Amino acid sequence: MFASNAVLLSIDLQQWLDLPARGSRNNPAAERNVERLFAAWRACRLPLVHVRQDGLAAGSRCRRGQPEHEFKVEARPVEGELVIGKQAHSAFIGTGLEQLLSERGWRTLVIVGAGTSFESTVRMSGDLGLRTYLPADATFAFEKQDWSGRKHAAAEIHDMLLANLSDEFCTIVTSAWVLQQLTELQRGEQHAAA
Repeated sequence: MFASNAVLLSIDLQQWLDLPARGSRNNPAAERNVERLFAAWRACRLPLVHVRQDGLAAGSRCRRGQPEHEFKVEARPVEGELVIGKQAHSAFIGTGLEQLLSERGWRTLVIVGAGTSFESTVRMSGDLGLRTYLPADATFAFEKQDWSGRKHAAAEIHDMLLANLSDEFCTIVTSAWVLQQLTELQRGEQHAAA
C-alpha cells in the first residue's frame, strides 16, 4: 500500500507528442487513464509533479513559446503542483528532482508518460533506490525502426520497454491497481482519524 510519501510523476505529456511526425503510437486510452490517476491523486492530497521537455534548439517544437510545448489537456497542472523543465530524456538530469525528492522524504514514485523519457526516468529512479511503479496503461510508445531497417509497431516497442524495466528498475502495474492503492490509503487514514 502507498504511504503519504508517494509521488505521481508525469513525464512529457505535452502537445508535441501529437505531431504526425512522431508516427503511430499505442495505448490511445493512456491520457484517459492519466486523467483518472490525477483526479484520484489530487483527492488524496498526494504530491503530483509534472515534468516537461523544454527544447533548446531554435527549431524545436517543444521549445517554450511554441504551442506544442503546452501540456496535454488531460495532464495540465493545477495551482500548487510542481512543474519541472528538463532538456535531457531523464527527469533526473539537470533538474534538481533527486534533491527535491530527498529533501521532502518522497521515496515512492508512480510514473506516467511517454516513450523513451519515461524509460530513462524509471531506470534512474530504480538505480537511486526509489520504490518505483509504472502503470502500463498510463504510458505509451511510438513505432520505431531498428538498426536493420525493420519497422516495429508501437505496441511491440512498448511491450519491450516494459519487459526491460520490469522487476529490475520498477514494478509494472495498471491504473486500476494504483487506484485501489489510493482507496486503501484513504481508508487507512479515515480509520486512523476515527
